[in-house]
Amino acid sequence: MIFARVAGTGSFLPGDPVTNDDLVARGIDTSDEWIAERTGIRARHLAEPDVTASQLAYEASIRAIEAAGCQPSDIDLIIVATSTPDYIFPSTATLLQAKLGIGNGGAAFDLQAVCAGFAYALTTAEKFICSGSHKRALVVGAEVFSRSLDWKDSGTCVLFGDGAGAVVLEASEAPGILASALHADGSHNPILCVPGQVSRGAVTGDPFLRMDGQAVFKFAVKVLADVAREVAALGGLALDEVDWLIPHQANIRIIQATGKRLGLSMDKVIATVAMHGNTSAASIPLALDLAVRDGRIQPGHKVILEGIGGGFAWGAALIQF
Repeated sequence: MIFARVAGTGSFLPGDPVTNDDLVARGIDTSDEWIAERTGIRARHLAEPDVTASQLAYEASIRAIEAAGCQPSDIDLIIVATSTPDYIFPSTATLLQAKLGIGNGGAAFDLQAVCAGFAYALTTAEKFICSGSHKRALVVGAEVFSRSLDWKDSGTCVLFGDGAGAVVLEASEAPGILASALHADGSHNPILCVPGQVSRGAVTGDPFLRMDGQAVFKFAVKVLADVAREVAALGGLALDEVDWLIPHQANIRIIQATGKRLGLSMDKVIATVAMHGNTSAASIPLALDLAVRDGRIQPGHKVILEGIGGGFAWGAALIQF
């Protein structure tokens, strides 16, 4: 039987941190105290105008490929989770493939599930590998989410940042991804969306992110707790047998409330939202890479990754390292 395991991780944040005080200095009607108390965010990274999602994805991917001990030419599947692609088409994944110098390099495509995108992409890549059709996948979450923000709306623009995270997933004789679960409920789409599009050369509708924060909080905490329990059960584990929970890094209050609902101490929860804010599909692999590189995640550890994004879409994966 073929399994899929994480062979390497990588991440990248563009430029210098932009602190809450920096936003105030730029004229945003807010304060460090207000942002930190409600969200736990202290800083975020904002890509320069000429920096694209594929460029961020490239930097994270090179680090993941190096950590996996392989070469770009060894990759035969690329999936990029993003809501902020370089173009309408071609896909950011094919642009990344070209940047990596992989000619005729197998399949490459984008996947859009907003902040749940990495969980969706990782689960999709696992199915390809376990089918035997592909041997080594590069799974990336990459976002320039600052391009979708209304900088006059201090309730949302302070929450998000740009960045990328990546993993190399490869075929293995030993289990790596032990279980996964994906869900969606489109009836909730109005509470978190960017309700605009490009049509006939012009933007129609509203091109900025809009969010009902309280509604998002209530829904997110419930389903993140539910899906964590689901993947633990599917993997044959009790929650107290899980070494780490890595949730989507949206808001420290959501992270804390999810941990409390699951009965998990924050000592077992990886939280990096203070350093980079909500980076959508990039947030889970950013947190994962940090925890791998600083030694918290060790071989044999069992980790739940979980995310939720506009749609709503949500999902989780239980991984053994």
